[in-house]
Amino acid sequence: MKTRKFLYASAIFIVFACLIYWLHITFFRVDVVFYSAIFDGVLAALATSAIVWRWKPFALFGAFEKSQMLLIWLLAAYALAISVPTVLDRSLSFYILEKLQQRGGGIQESRFAVVFTQEYLEEHRLVDVRLTEQLQSGTIHIENGCVLLTPKGERLASFSRFFRTHLLPKKRLLMGQYTDDLTNPFRASAPDVDYTCK
Repeated sequence: MKTRKFLYASAIFIVFACLIYWLHITFFRVDVVFYSAIFDGVLAALATSAIVWRWKPFALFGAFEKSQMLLIWLLAAYALAISVPTVLDRSLSFYILEKLQQRGGGIQESRFAVVFTQEYLEEHRLVDVRLTEQLQSGTIHIENGCVLLTPKGERLASFSRFFRTHLLPKKRLLMGQYTDDLTNPFRASAPDVDYTCK
């Protein structure tokens, strides 16, 4: 009996999560997709929890069980926010599939670098999107046309470099070859550039 009621309540949560997300993206401004999706999921979890706490059919659950249900829905909200809108918004893999579909189902392999640099960056306003996300996250600030790391950004960049160097696969399959290229992608960077801020 409790399992079935929990599944009913969880179905209510899913409906609320989808409805709130749709209302948010349709009628309100969104600064960062991931943050707004998290916010929507938390609202859905709280609304569902309020129903479970107040509606008589769910009275068979104790306070501890209701708290556990809220925690489960909050975790589900986080997973949904990452797994659906954020992945679709950020995913180069989905872009490749959509671009192949747009171009009639096929693109020459040798032209993908052109697709990425001349189409992907512009079509998805990638620079604007990523700078906005970093500004909203507090990891960068822009001063006199110069994008600068904040202390928070410095810590995250250091963590990312450490993780990439030590905890990403050393033998990763890339186009038929196993390589460690992505554990240190900067090894192929140009040594001298003219775009740094002094």
